[in-house]
Amino acid sequence: MAHTVAELRQALPREGVGFVPTMGYLHRGHLALVERARKENPFVVVSIFVNPLQFGPGEDYHRYPRDLERDQALLEEAGVDLLFAPSVEEMYPAGYSTRVSVEGPLTALWEGAVRPGHFQGVATVVARLFLLVRPDRAYFGEKDYQQLLVIRKMVRDMGFPLEVVGVPTVREEDGLALSSRNVYLSPERRKEATVLYRALQAMREAALKGEGVAEALRRGEEVLKEVPQFQPDYLAIVHPETLLPLSRFVPGARGIVAGRFPEVRLIDNLEVYP
Repeated sequence: MAHTVAELRQALPREGVGFVPTMGYLHRGHLALVERARKENPFVVVSIFVNPLQFGPGEDYHRYPRDLERDQALLEEAGVDLLFAPSVEEMYPAGYSTRVSVEGPLTALWEGAVRPGHFQGVATVVARLFLLVRPDRAYFGEKDYQQLLVIRKMVRDMGFPLEVVGVPTVREEDGLALSSRNVYLSPERRKEATVLYRALQAMREAALKGEGVAEALRRGEEVLKEVPQFQPDYLAIVHPETLLPLSRFVPGARGIVAGRFPEVRLIDNLEVYP
């Protein structure tokens, strides 16, 4: 394990690096990224860093679940070559003042509107990690679909010499997307949380039956109303590359949903039109 930039640089090979950035408290979704990285790269690095820059006021930075010893054991079992677990002071030394912003609709809508500054924090930490790790490929889950697109845009714009690989969302048997924040859910709330996936599925079924976007959205909204404890921030059908709302279906159209239970905020997405 490397805790400092110096230790990281000493352990890295010159090439052939696959990289999985995480905030820790790992689950099967993270391990799916690791598995993909191992198949495609001779050397795999995983970072664990809870990035304060991407949390807004009143969000869960201080209570975000952390268990480095557990995570290290999981990564060793998964065959990861190097774990990079820096401190906040190591990532952002005294006097650090640089931020990376991806401008435009891609960051202004949806999560960008609900969580101002979030994607600037994400872009800043990911850009810094890319410069430190120098990977050939970096792996991100489609569960955070907007984040994936933002990072791909940043990589294109800044000319990072790497490939950004998206890996499909890993779900429980009942459809709930795996998330480190699921630990906040009580057993009863855990069952209710499947409402996000069920709403997306309802929209997908409507689309496959030939119904329009407006009707598909109506069906998704009806499902969300079945769980009054869930307060939606948004439910939309969007273009798979721009995330702009659609008035009619295009190939790869994505359903996106986010909202809050009293204990936690959850997001999910699904391709609703093949």
